[in-house]
Amino acid sequence: MISIDTLLAWGATYKKVNRNETIFREGTEGHFYYQLVSGCVHWVNVNEEGKEFIQNIIEPGESFGEFPLFDDSVFAASAIASVDSVVIRLHKVTFLNLLKEYPEIHFAFTRLLTQRLRFKFLLLKELSCFGPEHRISTLFNHLKESQKNECDNKYQVQLTRQEIANMTGLRVETVIRSIRHLQNKGTLVINKGKVYC
Repeated sequence: MISIDTLLAWGATYKKVNRNETIFREGTEGHFYYQLVSGCVHWVNVNEEGKEFIQNIIEPGESFGEFPLFDDSVFAASAIASVDSVVIRLHKVTFLNLLKEYPEIHFAFTRLLTQRLRFKFLLLKELSCFGPEHRISTLFNHLKESQKNECDNKYQVQLTRQEIANMTGLRVETVIRSIRHLQNKGTLVINKGKVYC
């Protein structure tokens, strides 16, 4: 989102995080802008039984955990590295000054937050109004349209069945059964265990 050189020029620092390490926890105060340099981060809510709901899967170059930077509240979700990763972080006050100095970055940020909010509206509608197959199809279509790495050029879904379940509020068994039904309908293709949409 923001060039590494710009972040470093403004005093950002790198931080290595190990697989399954929590970068920040839901409900805690946010004091930094975070951007993923390498690896993968899941932005999740975890209930009392330990079940995760994945809000977003962050890829290199993407930012995460922005809400406290703008509303002075707490993190709405936890950020957990799903593989060994490197993040770059910039102190909140410095980040806000950077946005004032570079309005084009501020507008790009506004666009990103709007896109994420639009996806949340879509997902909430799916969770409240539609069945499992429709939820999964909508998720796959969103990934395909947004050209995220979860779908490559051939639209191979890179998410695990567990990740799909965690993003749609379904059980893994329901995801597996629904994907089979979607294959039978010709909506997607399964080849050697890989799903293509």
